[in-house]
Amino acid sequence: MCEPEWPQAGRERMIVPAPVGTRGTGIEIDEPGMLRRMDADHVFMMGDNPALPRMPEKPRLLDFFRLRFQGITARHLLTSAGRALDDGQDEKVVLACLLHDIANGALIRSDHGYWGAQLIAPYVDEEVAWAVQYHQPLRYFADEAFGYAYPESYNAFFGPDYVPPDYIRRDAEHARGHRWYKTARLVTLYDIYFFDDTPAPDPERFADIIGRHFREPAEGLGFDGSPTAHMWRTMIWPNNFL
Repeated sequence: MCEPEWPQAGRERMIVPAPVGTRGTGIEIDEPGMLRRMDADHVFMMGDNPALPRMPEKPRLLDFFRLRFQGITARHLLTSAGRALDDGQDEKVVLACLLHDIANGALIRSDHGYWGAQLIAPYVDEEVAWAVQYHQPLRYFADEAFGYAYPESYNAFFGPDYVPPDYIRRDAEHARGHRWYKTARLVTLYDIYFFDDTPAPDPERFADIIGRHFREPAEGLGFDGSPTAHMWRTMIWPNNFL
């Protein structure tokens, strides 16, 4: 574990889901009822949830792939990066593919490109973080020059009449004129939904690229005092009450 365990052994630890995950869903969390239950045997969840695999003391990027990311997201990222690597893309493009949906893995889905870019910004080249952010708006707009069409899966996901909001249209237009447009557009080319049974690449395949292009802090992700350390800690302890 990453820090000393809170003294809660033998007690029921109650979990209050994050509001961002329940608002508007019809799921009602009885927090007042939980507060009334508090006694010597009922406390709120803090620290390591025994239902989750325990993270190393100094977590590294691939530890999050193995121990925190949802299976479908980890598989998607590894497959996207693997195909970019197989096609001989620049290592920055491969890393951006490996990280482009990182926020979906264990943090938040809404505006995932923006969250993901912020999450990795202290540890990668600015071009990689930029590509992660702008792959999100670019996903909604075709570019025949790159062989990129609007994803047919989006018609199924959102309906054929879905229109992206103004900020997405604005940011996609900004990205088209940027010097790093090609990097972000290549991410969209490899951002394909893989629903077949093809095995995902072994995460260790990307260890050397990560070593060259991702600045792993000696203290471990979440404990280096970076501007986004709290986001990594949230993924380590996603059920903390406070």
